[in-house]
Amino acid sequence: MTVRTITAHANPLIKRLRGLHEKKNRQAEGLFLAEGMRIVAEAVDSGHAPRYLVLSADQLEHPLAQRLMAATQAAGGEVLSTTPDILNKLSRKDNPQSLIGIFAQTRRDLAEFDRAAAIWIVLQSIRDPGNLGTILRTADAIGAGGVILLDQ
Repeated sequence: MTVRTITAHANPLIKRLRGLHEKKNRQAEGLFLAEGMRIVAEAVDSGHAPRYLVLSADQLEHPLAQRLMAATQAAGGEVLSTTPDILNKLSRKDNPQSLIGIFAQTRRDLAEFDRAAAIWIVLQSIRDPGNLGTILRTADAIGAGGVILLDQ
């Protein structure tokens, strides 16, 4: 498994990924950050591999991290090992995670959605990935047609 190590804050890729905190950069890049091993694993399990997987060196041997790294590379993504300090800079959380996935945004027109589904959940400007994960699991449990995210 190929893992690139980045230890410099001034690295252009790190700067680019940090820029994804701003809406204009997420829109321009077509990418977004998802923080935490659990939420990244849920995305991978639903068929969405990260373009970049950034994790601390101490997580490289974790079994779930190994599975996520393999899925990232199998889909043509890149695995980056970095320092806890750089992960803190990439994170938007008060208590940063040891793994961050950078995913492609998927956009669809409302006309493409299955209108036969009885329940759709629409969220606007949700900020906490943990809350989104809970809502996604709830939507799945109740058989919702899907979750539509608006704004950020």
